[in-house]
Amino acid sequence: MDTNILLESGTNELEVLEFVIRGNHYGINVEKVREILTYQEVTPIPNSHPCIEGIFMPRENIITVIDLFQALGFDNENKKNNFFIVTNFNSLNIAFDVEQVLGINRVSWTDVVKPDSSVNGPGAGVATGIIKNPDSLLIILDFERIVEEICPETSLKMSQIESLGERERNDIPILIAEDSPMLSRLIKDSLNMAGYTKLIMKNNGQEAWDYLAELKRNNGVDYGVKCLITDIEMPQMDGHHLIKRVRETEGLKHIPIVIFSSLINDDMMRKGDLLGANEQISKPEIGKLVGVLDSLVASNIYG
Repeated sequence: MDTNILLESGTNELEVLEFVIRGNHYGINVEKVREILTYQEVTPIPNSHPCIEGIFMPRENIITVIDLFQALGFDNENKKNNFFIVTNFNSLNIAFDVEQVLGINRVSWTDVVKPDSSVNGPGAGVATGIIKNPDSLLIILDFERIVEEICPETSLKMSQIESLGERERNDIPILIAEDSPMLSRLIKDSLNMAGYTKLIMKNNGQEAWDYLAELKRNNGVDYGVKCLITDIEMPQMDGHHLIKRVRETEGLKHIPIVIFSSLINDDMMRKGDLLGANEQISKPEIGKLVGVLDSLVASNIYG
C-alpha cells in the first residue's frame, strides 16, 4: 500500500484510505490516520458503550478501540483477521476495528458528492461524502460524529460558552464554511450565545467562495464579510483551497481567516500557516474560537 503520497497545500485534493466492512467500501481522510495495525487483543472496559471494544497500548499511548462494524450496524465475528486503523483527530487517539484495508485513493474534492437528505437526514447519517469508483461507491464516513455518538463529551464544549455569562452583542459579519449540518447549527448557536449575531453560514468552501466573489463583484466585501471561519474537510472545495483563493485575490486577501477543524495537528498547522490562516483551533474548543474572535475585535484587525 502506498502511504507516501504527499499533497501540496491548497490543491483541493484529498487522500482517502479505503477499507472494507461486510463488502461495503468506506473511506477516511489520510490526514486522520496515524498507522494501520493487524488486530490485537484488547482489554475490555466495564460498563462502557457497546461499540467500545476496549483499550490497548501498542507503544507509549493507551488507545481506545471502537468496533466500527457495530457502529455501522454489522456483526463482527472474525476479529482475528481484522485491522485497526489508528487515528488522531479532535485531539483524540482512537483505533477503529475494520475488516480489510485496501489502499489510498487521491481525488479532488470536486469529485466528492455530498449525500442528500435521503441518506443523511436531520440528526441522522454518518456519511460526509461519496466517491464514485469504477467498481463501487466509496462512502467517506463522519468519524467525528461516530465518536460523538459513542462519547458525547467529545462534541463542542458548550459549557465554555455558558461560562462566559452575559456579553455585549456584536454585529460584525462573519462568514462560516462548515459542511456538517449538526456542527453548523452548534457553531451558530454558540457564537450567537457569545454575542456574535451576524453569521453567514455556508455548506462548503465552494459556497463560501461564491459568496465572497459575488460581494467582490458588487464592491461590498468590506461591508459583507469581516472574518472567515472555515473547516478543512468539505466537499466541492476544502478549507485550505478556500484560504488559498482568498489570499491570492485582491480585495479579499485582507480578510482575517480562522481555521476551526478536527484536523489540527502539526502537519496541518504548517499547511494552514503557509496558506495564511490567522489562527487555527481544534474543533471541540469553541471557547477558544470565541476568544480568538474577541482578540481580533480588540486588535481592530477587521478594519
